[in-house]
Amino acid sequence: MDQLLINPDYPHILSTLIFLPLAGTLLLLFINNDAFARYWTLGITTVTAILSIPVVMAFDTTTANFQFVEQYSWIQSLNIQYVIGVDGISILLVMLTTLIMPLCVLASWNYIKTRVPAFMICLLIMESAMLGVFMALDIVLFYILWEAMLIPMYLLIGIWGGPRKIYASIKFFLYTLAGSIMLLVAIIWLYQTNNYSFFIPDMMWQDYSLTAQTYLFLAFFLAFAIKVPMFPFHTWLPAAHVEAPTAGSVILASVLLKMGTYGFLRFALPITPEATTLFMPYVLWLSIAGIIYGGFTALAQQDMKKLIAYSSVGHMGFVTLGIFVLNIQGVEGAILQMINHGITTGALFLCVGMIYERTHSRELRSATGVGKYMPIYVTFLTFFALSSFGFPGTNSFVGEFMILAGTFKHSIVLALAAIPGAVLAAAYMLRMLQKIVWGGTDNPDQSWLQDLNVREIIILCPFLFFVFWIGLGPQPFIDLMHISVTNLLAQFHAHQGQAVAAVELIFH
Repeated sequence: MDQLLINPDYPHILSTLIFLPLAGTLLLLFINNDAFARYWTLGITTVTAILSIPVVMAFDTTTANFQFVEQYSWIQSLNIQYVIGVDGISILLVMLTTLIMPLCVLASWNYIKTRVPAFMICLLIMESAMLGVFMALDIVLFYILWEAMLIPMYLLIGIWGGPRKIYASIKFFLYTLAGSIMLLVAIIWLYQTNNYSFFIPDMMWQDYSLTAQTYLFLAFFLAFAIKVPMFPFHTWLPAAHVEAPTAGSVILASVLLKMGTYGFLRFALPITPEATTLFMPYVLWLSIAGIIYGGFTALAQQDMKKLIAYSSVGHMGFVTLGIFVLNIQGVEGAILQMINHGITTGALFLCVGMIYERTHSRELRSATGVGKYMPIYVTFLTFFALSSFGFPGTNSFVGEFMILAGTFKHSIVLALAAIPGAVLAAAYMLRMLQKIVWGGTDNPDQSWLQDLNVREIIILCPFLFFVFWIGLGPQPFIDLMHISVTNLLAQFHAHQGQAVAAVELIFH
C-alpha cells in the first residue's frame, strides 16, 4: 500500500469523474426529449472534462506512485475493493477520454435523429466505463468495467450503425468477449496465488514460475491483442468502424483501442516480465506485420472509413512495437503515440462523418474535388492527414520518432523493417488528400456542398490545437509519464535478469 498517494486537496476527484456521467443518465431515463438529451449530455461531458483538469494540474511528476487514490471495501467476503488511482501511464489516457466525449456529443448533434436519449445514455455509460478502466487498481473492478464498456458500444453499432450493423456489432462483441474469457481465467489464478487479493500492485513483480508466467502472458496477450487490435486479430475493426455512427468510430479509435496497449503496460510487463522477455521477439515481428499489412490494405481502399480503419492497424502496430522494445524511448513514444492516434484518427473519422452527412456516401469518388467548394474543411483534413503520416511539426512525428529511436536502439533490422510503414502512411494519406482536394478532370458536381458550419469548426479546433501543441512542444506530456515509465522499466529489467538465462536455456 506504500505505492498509493491520496491527494487531500481533491479527495474524491476520480470517483466524481467516473460517476458523474453515470449519474447523468438517470434524468435521461425519465425525460424523452431529443433537444434536452443533447444539451444535457453535452453539459455533463463538458463538466467532466473541466473537472479532469485539476487531476493534471495537481499531478506530482516526481513520483511513480499511484495518485488521487480512493479505497473502500466493496465485497468483503471475496476481498474485492473499490480502489482507483492514476499514475504517469494512465493520466494522459484519462484526459484523452474526458476531452473527447463532449466533441463526440457535438458530432452526433444532427447525425443521430432517432432514439436520441438512448444514444446519449450509451455515450455517458461508455465514458464512465472507459474512465474506470484506466483508474481501477482492483483487478475485478477493472474486469467489470472492461466488460461493461462492451454493451453500450455494441448498442451504438447495432442500433445506430450502417447497413451491416448487426454483423459488425456481433463480431465486435464476440471477438472482445473471447479475449475477456482468457483474462478472467488469469484473474482467478492470480487471486488464488496472491493470498486471495485482487489488488493490482500486489500482483506486480512477484516471483511466479516461468511456466505460470507463460500461461498468464498468453491469456493477457489474447485479451489485449484483440482489443488493440494486433495483426492477425484485427478483422473485427474495419467492420465495426465502417458500420458505427461517427461518434462510435471516434470512441473506438481514440479510446477503446488504447485499452489493449494500456493492458500490456499495466499487466503483462509488471506481472509476467520473464514471459514478456520470452515472447518479445514474436510480438515485435507481429507489430511489424501489422504496420506493413495495415499500410498496404489502407492504400487499396476506396471507402474513407475503411482506409482510416486499416491505418489504425498500422499505427497501433507502431505502439506495440514501442512497448515491446522495452526501453525508455520506445515506451514513452508508445504512450505518446497512443494519445496522438486518439487525436488524429478521431479527427479523421469526424471529417469523414462531416462529408457523409452531406453526400450520404463514404466513397472517395463521392468526395472528389470538394476542395474548391469546402476550403475550410480541406484545410482541417490536410493538417490531420499530415499528422497521420508523421509530418514534422505535428504530434505523430514526435511519437513515431521516439518509437523508431527506441527500435533502432533495440535492433537495426526491426527499425528498418518498420520504416516502410511510415512511407505507406504517407502514400495512402496523400492519395486520399489528392482525390478530395483536387480530384481529376471528371469530378462530379460538388457546387451544392456547404462548407463547415460553426459547430463543426468548434468540434475540429481542439483536435488541431493538440496536433500542434504536442508536435511543437511535447515536453509537458513526456514529463507526466517519465518517472512512471522509468520506474516500470527499472523494475522490469531487474526481473528480466532471471528470464534471460531461462530463455537461453530454452533455445539452446
